[in-house]
Amino acid sequence: MSATRPPLVHISNVSKIFKRGAEEIHVLSGLELAVNEADFLALMGPSGSGKSTLLNLIGGLDRPTSGTVQIGDERVDQLSDRQLAGWRARHIGFVFQFYNLLPALSAERNIELPLLLTGLNQAGRREHVAAALAAVGLSHRAKHFPRTLSGGEQQRVGIARAIVTDPTVLLCDEPTGDLDRKSGDEILALLQSLNKDHGKTIIMVTHDPHASARASHTVYLDKGQLSNNPVA
Repeated sequence: MSATRPPLVHISNVSKIFKRGAEEIHVLSGLELAVNEADFLALMGPSGSGKSTLLNLIGGLDRPTSGTVQIGDERVDQLSDRQLAGWRARHIGFVFQFYNLLPALSAERNIELPLLLTGLNQAGRREHVAAALAAVGLSHRAKHFPRTLSGGEQQRVGIARAIVTDPTVLLCDEPTGDLDRKSGDEILALLQSLNKDHGKTIIMVTHDPHASARASHTVYLDKGQLSNNPVA
C-alpha cells in the first residue's frame, strides 16, 4: 500500500493580528487547514471573519503573525519579499470579484501579463495565452477590450489570466459576487471543469451557498477558527 500523500496546502497554528493604533485585532487564531491536490474547497463565513485574509496568506500576499503556511514543499511564510514575488508567479493564480483587468489592454494582453514575469519568449507567451483563452471559451474575443465584454466574459478573461502560468493553486475571492445568476453559474461551471477535467486545486471564498455547492466541500470561518459546520 502506498503512503498517503501530504496535503498540497497545509496551514498550521496560524494566527494573524492587525494593529490599529494601540488596538490589536485578532483575525485568525491558531487556525488549521489542509487542502489536497486537485481539491475544490469553498470557504464561507460572515463579513469580517478573515476569509480574504486567509486567502492572502495562502497566496503569499501577506504573512501570518505566527504559525506556518506550506504549499507543496515550500514554507511560504519563510520566503523573502523577492522570493515571494517569483514564487507567486510560478504557483498562484488569483481570480478577483471585480476582474482587475487593465482597460487599455485587449483580452489577450491582459492574460499575457503574468507571463512577463517568466522566461518565456514572445512565441511561448502567445501559445500559453491561446491555450488559456481556449480553456475559458473566449478564443473569438481575444482582441476585444474589457469595455466591450460582458461581466461574465471579463471574469473569464480574469480566470484565463489566473491559469495562463499553469499555477499550483487557484485562489478565487468571490468570483461570482459581481455577476448575475446566469453569468455566475457559467463561471462556476468553468471552475468545476478546471478542477475536474484539468486537476486544478481551487480555494474559493464565497458568501453564496449556491456557489459553495459547486465545490467538493465547504469549510466555515468564524471568530478566527475553521469549522465543517455552518456559522449559526
